[in-house]
Amino acid sequence: MVLFGSVVSILLYAIGIFLLFNCCYLLFFALAGHKKVQPLQEKVKLDRRFCVLIPAYRENEVVLESSKAALRHAYSGDFDVFVIADGLEPETLQELKTSGVGVLEVFFEKSTKGKALSAALGMLPEHAYDIVAILDVDNLMGQNFMQEVNKAFNAGYKVVQAHRTAKNMDSAFALLDACNEEINNTIYRKGHYAIGMSSALIGSGMAFDFAYLKKLLQGIGETVGEDKELDFRIVKDQEKICYLDQVYVYDEKIENAKVFTQQRTRWIAAQLEFLEKYAAEGVVQLFRNGNFEFFNKVVQAFLVPRVLLIGVLGLFFLSSLVLPVGPSPLFWAVLLLMLSAALFIALPGRFYRNKKLWQAILHLPYALFCMVKALFQIKKAKTSFLSTPHKVKAVSPEV
Repeated sequence: MVLFGSVVSILLYAIGIFLLFNCCYLLFFALAGHKKVQPLQEKVKLDRRFCVLIPAYRENEVVLESSKAALRHAYSGDFDVFVIADGLEPETLQELKTSGVGVLEVFFEKSTKGKALSAALGMLPEHAYDIVAILDVDNLMGQNFMQEVNKAFNAGYKVVQAHRTAKNMDSAFALLDACNEEINNTIYRKGHYAIGMSSALIGSGMAFDFAYLKKLLQGIGETVGEDKELDFRIVKDQEKICYLDQVYVYDEKIENAKVFTQQRTRWIAAQLEFLEKYAAEGVVQLFRNGNFEFFNKVVQAFLVPRVLLIGVLGLFFLSSLVLPVGPSPLFWAVLLLMLSAALFIALPGRFYRNKKLWQAILHLPYALFCMVKALFQIKKAKTSFLSTPHKVKAVSPEV
């Protein structure tokens, strides 16, 4: 019995150290996200030619609004907008073509965004465009998006991530999703970029050198997390990803628990996929090639999703009140305080002025339940394309 208690105690201390690292990582980059970064001061030497790609999987109504809005974007250079049409109705295709939007039709037995992008690039003329901008089907480019991306390319970057932010916060889950996105922006994009590291990609609001993206997408396969795969391939090449914090792309946030669970199922599946795929290579890249950026991406794949982390720490705190083994309640309480501090620091101040925030926070236990449910649905992400459904929405005046 004493031996069993010792083993349990050692295991709990090991778990505690791992969770302490999670909290320290999040807190460090949340603080780094408040470091001032000077906007790019590059003068426009060349108006590069843009190709805006909008992958659309059975989203007939939304794609009409978003593609037409993209066509109206103000840019001093030349650009074309293309919808990558996967399962769209013939009427939708005709209306897109009539409005001046290019249509690139793709057909797959199992659809993925990565395969759609790769196929679309193969259909476009080799030297017709300099930059590829990628939007989700519900995204709207903010003012000067292309102009500022062009500046970043003048500064020598080949990959740029803009600040994706919510265009709707009209339900508790939409507001929670918006908060989650901004916390991610602070920690994984702004915080990293502020200390000279690469920003993380987010799946849309991204821009790439045309030829470089074509190379990156070779053999992308059927991954459910094409943006994370691109992340790893870019840092392996030791290219820096620029983050434009003041350049916005507006994104629709999920509105209910069902869609939240489906989306998180896909995200967790992608995290586990890349942890398994790149964990060993991360160590090799660090010690053989000195590639800390690659190793850092592997570390991110090890981190517990934040909603789950809140639940896990709460569970260990309550257990420590009755179990005489492992770290003390004070230890778990400190970890909960560190995590809370990281989240509150990372969330932009404008959200605290939203009167609905505290109501949304009351939905966190339900969100935790949805995350646990998502853990048991991971296999579903490997057999079907769990696309997030969208609605036609204008930009929220709260943004």
